[in-house]
Formats: sequence, structure tokens, C-alpha cells
Amino acid sequence: MKKKDQKWTDETIVNVWSVTKAVTGICIVKLISDCKLDVNNLVTDYWPEYGNNGKENTTVIDLLTHRAGMFGFQNDYPKTSWNDWNAYVKALEEQKPFRSPGSSQGYHAVTFAWLIGELIRKIDGRTVGDYFKEEFSVPLNLDFHIGLDETDLNRCADITYKRLDNLKPPFDFIKYIPSFLLNNDLKNYKETVISKDFLKAFNSDHFDKNDPNSVDWRTAEVPSANGHGTANSLSKLFGILSNECEANNIKLINKQILIDASKIHSKGPDTVLFGSKLNFGYCFMVEQSFNERLNFAPIFKPETFGHAGIGGSVAFGDLKNKIGYAFICNRQQKTSNLYKTSNLITKALYKLLD
Repeated sequence: MKKKDQKWTDETIVNVWSVTKAVTGICIVKLISDCKLDVNNLVTDYWPEYGNNGKENTTVIDLLTHRAGMFGFQNDYPKTSWNDWNAYVKALEEQKPFRSPGSSQGYHAVTFAWLIGELIRKIDGRTVGDYFKEEFSVPLNLDFHIGLDETDLNRCADITYKRLDNLKPPFDFIKYIPSFLLNNDLKNYKETVISKDFLKAFNSDHFDKNDPNSVDWRTAEVPSANGHGTANSLSKLFGILSNECEANNIKLINKQILIDASKIHSKGPDTVLFGSKLNFGYCFMVEQSFNERLNFAPIFKPETFGHAGIGGSVAFGDLKNKIGYAFICNRQQKTSNLYKTSNLITKALYKLLD
């Protein structure tokens, strides 16, 4: 464990939370590029056990764009170790969705790990951690891992985090205002407040009992939220992909497929994230239209693909400017300034590019 008075080095690694989703998305893009996955197919074409209890017609693109209606566990998290992959998968296979698949966007904050991860495992046979290591980390010499070896534990910076299920939505009183007095955006917001989809997705009890600074969390593969690595490796990865998708004479993926994956395929309103019009490609956060003076959301310019983490970390590739970017941290700021540091750096970067 790192002490709070111990300085970071080039070899210090940290949990980047949902930035991991973009790394998992890169694995998905490679499977598409290798003609092993068609996003328009049913999930059951690859994962037959998933097709029950109202999930039979779920398409792959529903999973990739947070439209599967499976943003939480109906019966709470399985009471088990983070390393017990099959327990989480089985719970999701057996449960019914919270919302009809394909009907709405609802951010799959944590369940994304096992939904996308099991899809990859069914197609390829490898876990996400092994797939990424063998297809990207080793060939590109990247210090990024989904599931740490015990030999890497002493390099981890501890993280601080806040219980998100204690977060009360602003203007909670809106649920008492008649809908005919509200515009469409406020109606969407009201619906999310009433539905409590946010709490279903971000239930934190399991995290409190299974600490994200623990050996169990760090050694498990949770490819929605527990990737550990360095900013240098993330920016290198996204930089390579933003250029020719090739390094060391290795063609990683088809560039056109990455471009297609980085387009907007779902734009909300997001029932988990309070009706926000968050844009998603295939697993990626893509161009956002939030006011850049606000810091509760990360800046994503046109033709970018990547993801932000709830701890404040951000990584993306820019296909237009052919660059990779990453900022990582281990201290979560208050919600209103969650991405302030990254956004300041991003603005400075684009000022240089203009």
C-alpha cells in the first residue's frame, strides 16, 4: 500500500474507474475488426445463456451503448468476492432487465463489466484482462492491467472515493411538479428522479464491504471499473489508435471500424444519469455538448473517443488531431468539480493545437 506521504513515480499505477470501459471497448473494436463480432446480432448468438426473462431480443449494440436495461442487479450484488466472475455473470443471466432492452439509455456503471466481459469471453475464450494483455499491452509495452498480478500490488496508489448512493439529485422537489408545467428535458429529469435508476446502478454497499483498495478488488477483473495503469500508457494507446492503428509493424485494428465505433450511436436521455444527453459510441464516450465552463462532466471534442472515470480520471483519442490524452488521479473531488483538473489540462492542450 502507498502511504499518503509517498511520492508518485513513473511506475506508480492507479485505478482509473470507468476509463476502463474505453479499454474494454478497444477490445470490442478488435473483435469486430477481426470479423468475430457483429453488433447487429443478438447477444444470444454468442451467449445463449443470456436469453431469458425478457432479454431474448437484446442486441449486441444494446449492450455496447448502455441500452440493455441491465444497469444494476435486481437482487443486489452477489454476496461474494470480486474474483468470483461466474457468480456475477449468472446473476445477470437469470434476472430480468429493469427496462425493456433497446428502449432507453441507462448507464451500466458496474454491470457493464460482466455483460461486455462475458460477451468477449464467449467469443474469444479469453477473459478481458488476458485478451487486452496479449493483444495490446504486451505488443505495445503498455503498463495497463485489468486484474493485477500480486507482484504489481506494491505499485498501487490508494484511491479515495465517495459513496454515490448518498448523492441526492439536485432539485429533488421536481417530482412534485405537474408534468404539464415542464419542458421535455425537465420531464425526463423528473422521470429519472422518480425511477431512482441512479441508485440501482450505483449501489455502493458492496464497495464498502469489498474495498476498492483491497487485494480482492485489484486482482479481480472488473472491466468496467478496475483497470489500473499509468497515464503514459493510456495516452500512448489512444495515440496509436488515433493515428494508423499500427505500431511495431503490427496492424491492431481496422481504422474505419474504429471511426464507425466512435460515432454517436446513442444520445440519451440517460435514465441513470438524471436524463443527461450523454453520447455513446461502441462502449466509448464520444463528442459531448456540455458547457465547457462546467466541470461535472468531462470535455470530449468532435471526433474523440474514450471515457471518464468517477474518480476524475479521463482518457481519449482524437481522430482529427491524431493525439492520445490521459489524466489520472487517486482523489475524487466533489461532484461539481469532478473533472475540473482534467478539463483545465484539456483546454490548455487544445489551445496549443488551435
